[in-house]
Amino acid sequence: MSQSVGAIELSSIAAGFKVQDAMLKAAAIEILIARTICSGKYFIVFSGNISAVETAMDTAVNQGADAVVDTLVAANPYDGIFPALSQSVVLNADEIGALGVIETFSGVSAIAAADAAGKAANVTLFRLHLAMALGGKGLLLMTGSVSDVTAAVEAAAADVRKQGLLVAELVIPRPNPELFAEYI
Repeated sequence: MSQSVGAIELSSIAAGFKVQDAMLKAAAIEILIARTICSGKYFIVFSGNISAVETAMDTAVNQGADAVVDTLVAANPYDGIFPALSQSVVLNADEIGALGVIETFSGVSAIAAADAAGKAANVTLFRLHLAMALGGKGLLLMTGSVSDVTAAVEAAAADVRKQGLLVAELVIPRPNPELFAEYI
């Protein structure tokens, strides 16, 4: 993983292609995700050194103009983001603790929430679902001790709330194990 990651969400698929091309021409970045998402939007996640990611993001915002929905530049992102995003996290029954949920209005803000949550407390991010079959929303699921999940959810919610993109935050201290059925 490179030391920095950027993400941009655009309201237009055509603008997404234009932005992606401009970013690749402007800086030495690696595209990690570039795809259409629900509600007819386009989503790009990319990595590189901090200077390259910042240059690419500046270019993307300039080229995307009014189509830009949300952006993120994260230096040294939390390592647990990408396993949760790729849905490759498998929980053992003994790893299940409290359940934390963050729901956001954008996929990019869900990545920002995951970064804040993972850096705030000792939690396992086990699902980061972006936009598909969610009407363009983002969903973050985590587990750990009640105190860690509470701290992580509070940090994530505060970060997303500042942008006005928080839909919901939730901590379930003793969830029914069936809530984790597809992850164990």
